[in-house]
Amino acid sequence: MNIESKKTGDVLVVMPMEKRLDAKVAVGFKEAMVEFISNGNHQIVLDLSGVDFVDSSGLGAIVSSLKVLGRKGDIVISGVGASVLQMFSLTRMDKVFKMFPTQEAAIGALAS
Repeated sequence: MNIESKKTGDVLVVMPMEKRLDAKVAVGFKEAMVEFISNGNHQIVLDLSGVDFVDSSGLGAIVSSLKVLGRKGDIVISGVGASVLQMFSLTRMDKVFKMFPTQEAAIGALAS
């Protein structure tokens, strides 16, 4: 799984570089997220602007990452396209994760 990340203050921005967050890459994604969290990153923006498709495995990996983080921090989502937003809405995960149109808005929400 190809993932880029950058630190902005105390906020880590994680950007999956795959078009699909599905069963093929979900395990690698979750492992990378667990590593970010265990390295002390507790305010995370997951920028999905480059992701066109998320299946149940991908969504499960995102939720698992939030569970690993627990009450120590938060994961928010930015840059979601229409098809990915539909998956979040259908599964009601849009009620679990705060969602922002841009990476900057998400960073601002976590930094405040």
